[in-house]
Amino acid sequence: MFGELVDKFDDIFKKLRGAGKLSEKNIRDALREVRRALLEADVNYKVVKNFIKSVEQDAVGEKVLKSIEPGQQIVKIVHDKLIELLGTKAEPLAPIDKSPTVYMLCGLQGSGKTTLSGKLALQAKRKNKKPLLVAADTYRPAAVKQLQVLGKQIDTDVFSLDGKKPPEICLQAKKYAEKNFFDLVILDTAGRLHIDDALMAELDEIKAKVGPDEILLVADSMTGQDAVNLAEQFHNRLALTGVVLSKLDGDARGGAAISIRAVTGCPIKLVSIGEKPSDLEAFHPDRMASRILGMGDVVTLVEKAQAVVDEKQAEELAERLRKNAFTFDDFYDQMQQLKKMGPLDSLLGMIPGVGKALKGVQIDERGLVRVEAIIQSMTPEERQNPLIIDGSRKRRIAAGSGNSVQHVNNLLKQFFAMRKMIKNVSKFKFKGMPKGSFPFQM
Repeated sequence: MFGELVDKFDDIFKKLRGAGKLSEKNIRDALREVRRALLEADVNYKVVKNFIKSVEQDAVGEKVLKSIEPGQQIVKIVHDKLIELLGTKAEPLAPIDKSPTVYMLCGLQGSGKTTLSGKLALQAKRKNKKPLLVAADTYRPAAVKQLQVLGKQIDTDVFSLDGKKPPEICLQAKKYAEKNFFDLVILDTAGRLHIDDALMAELDEIKAKVGPDEILLVADSMTGQDAVNLAEQFHNRLALTGVVLSKLDGDARGGAAISIRAVTGCPIKLVSIGEKPSDLEAFHPDRMASRILGMGDVVTLVEKAQAVVDEKQAEELAERLRKNAFTFDDFYDQMQQLKKMGPLDSLLGMIPGVGKALKGVQIDERGLVRVEAIIQSMTPEERQNPLIIDGSRKRRIAAGSGNSVQHVNNLLKQFFAMRKMIKNVSKFKFKGMPKGSFPFQM
């Protein structure tokens, strides 16, 4: 996420911090590089112009030039101005407090509307709400089937009507939801290859008939400036309540995220960071600004961990750590929790300094799959007591998991090294602490 932009900002500010004493000239030189970096990231040129002007007004003055750490002061100014640009504060979705609340999704074909529908439904289910997916795309081949398959995966009902036009489908879906006590209706409307009057007229009619509580534009962040232009056109016609940026995990530039709020005045409410139904985050301007400037995002990382960690399981693990009884079953459980938190490279990028340190390093998610396969090929006895795994057992585990004996040896070596490290750490951490006070998590 924002890979190239993060690297460029890091280089620019490193030069400033290393300059010692700053002058108006080297500040302006640095801001010229910031301007170039933002334009190369496909940020709207008017947005860049106003942003640089605003930063310069605060940065070129006695307060900065005479401060103890002028380089850090400028980084703070850029950080604060980025937060303003991105929207100052997080804008939550309309609360699901009436039956039914209606979310209407719109956007171009291939932007990720159907995938987002499933993610929103799963998010609602986790809040003990009952969602209904509505197949309102009657044009794209197999669109209804795709939504039905997705609904089955997340155990959510899907509403569809053959031979009816989308506005009528949406209206009947709302009536069906009212009768059957659904809390949330998610309208997956049709996309087009480009903006056209027929598309907009249909969306206007759906809006008039259903009265959605949220009208969300799903914008593909990888399209850069086109996503901003799209948001502006949709907002002028439909009065959007929010924007969801999809495919942000694959966007090296990030210009759309920085420009949309400034150009349209419409808040970014969510960002999609992967293909899994759980890969959806609320958009926090302050956290996103920190990511862009390479400061990480520990708050979001902690929230992700809290969402997947079972407190009872954590207490039990802490007790086993006290007794030095960490097993492959424990290791496997921790891996499953880690996977639920999202893509590994995305998680590492939230830790300050780690993203930069891992620049150019390829995170091989397949390695986790290999480890899972090896552990699953062990017997319950072997997982509880890996010391009994001898040569013949290793060959059986390797064959059963589709790996080599060397892979099994490497995993065992790493596991024993980790267990030894945990033993030493837990002795230090638990010394003098009351029982259950330190739920250690890998």
